Amino acid sequence: MKFKEIELEQVAGFKSQWPDESIEEIAFVGRSNVGKSSFINAFLGRKNLARTSSKPGKTRTINFYNIDNKFRLVDLPGYGYAKVSKTEKAKWDKLINEYLHQRENLKEVFLLVDIRHEPTQLDLQMYEWILESGFTGFVIATKYDKISKNQLTKHIKAIKNKLNIDDEGLIFAYSSENKHNLSVIHEQVDVIVNS
Repeated sequence: MKFKEIELEQVAGFKSQWPDESIEEIAFVGRSNVGKSSFINAFLGRKNLARTSSKPGKTRTINFYNIDNKFRLVDLPGYGYAKVSKTEKAKWDKLINEYLHQRENLKEVFLLVDIRHEPTQLDLQMYEWILESGFTGFVIATKYDKISKNQLTKHIKAIKNKLNIDDEGLIFAYSSENKHNLSVIHEQVDVIVNS
């Protein structure tokens, strides 16, 4: 999947700032320290489009990337970051919930989790919402390069069990270091956009 024109179309802190619903959107959501920005940069083939930070919780807005005027990739704020005020956390939660519940042109939502750790209760809640809303339930398990290959089955099983996933094919082990499974995720998105 090669992209010609990628534009950060809108940075939205409020619903009133969302762009129109003329093209379909695919959203990516996950905990604050899961490596979402690194994944998005790799996915789009750009180095610093989504800003990465050593401090989790950098994305405090919904970022809408217009891809070749075919679809938008939507970067949702990371959730579950402890070192922010309750007011700030409540604002992020409201922003994410509004978007996920009210966006008519949202075609699919991918959940990102850290392959090294069992998904949290917040991950489970998010995943259940994704399924209840009629989405497929794709999971990208980041930081695959941080575990040894012979541990892969064990870690995938932990994700599968915690999130109650029947089909292991919905889980993609991913590494931003060696781009493991990036082409497979590209193919999946291509199918979604063109279906």
